[in-house]
Amino acid sequence: MSTEKEKMLAGVLYTPADPELHALRSRAHRLCQEYSRCDVPEQEARSSILKQLIPHQGKDLYIEAPFFCDYGVNITIGDHVFFNFNCTILDTMPVAIGHYCMFGPGVQIYTPLHPMKAADRNTGQEYAKAVIIGDSVWVGGNVTILPGVHIGDHCVIGAGSVVTQDVPPNSFAAGNPARVIKTITQ
Repeated sequence: MSTEKEKMLAGVLYTPADPELHALRSRAHRLCQEYSRCDVPEQEARSSILKQLIPHQGKDLYIEAPFFCDYGVNITIGDHVFFNFNCTILDTMPVAIGHYCMFGPGVQIYTPLHPMKAADRNTGQEYAKAVIIGDSVWVGGNVTILPGVHIGDHCVIGAGSVVTQDVPPNSFAAGNPARVIKTITQ
């Protein structure tokens, strides 16, 4: 690993102020702004911007503006996914989202982490852990999903929750920190 980008994607300490990473973030931020400025009837323009921003997407992705992300290229989204207004994905590591997922307004998905020791943190370096969200997951409004979390298929995450640990498939989890409240049965 010689570049800061390679270090970032490997989940080891890297310098986010690196010029290459800064340029990639600036591109993504510009595309997010362009997407947010498009009127809803401008579907073709919105779709084109979204494909540039998130090239690894399935069919029928719909994102209400505004939407924010760090890179976009580290996000993979399945088919039939909906994001409501004002969602943020900090994708310094991969964020994988399955098919038929719904995200309420104000959902935040984070992959970056900062060292616990102040001296290490003061170097400006950080690291990251990937987030994986399975198929048919409904994430309520204002949920925060922290780095390294895996949410299984068919889960529901209650509004306002902070998801700090993995959620097994077919679970309803809620709270701060989120905990499994019950198993969802058919």
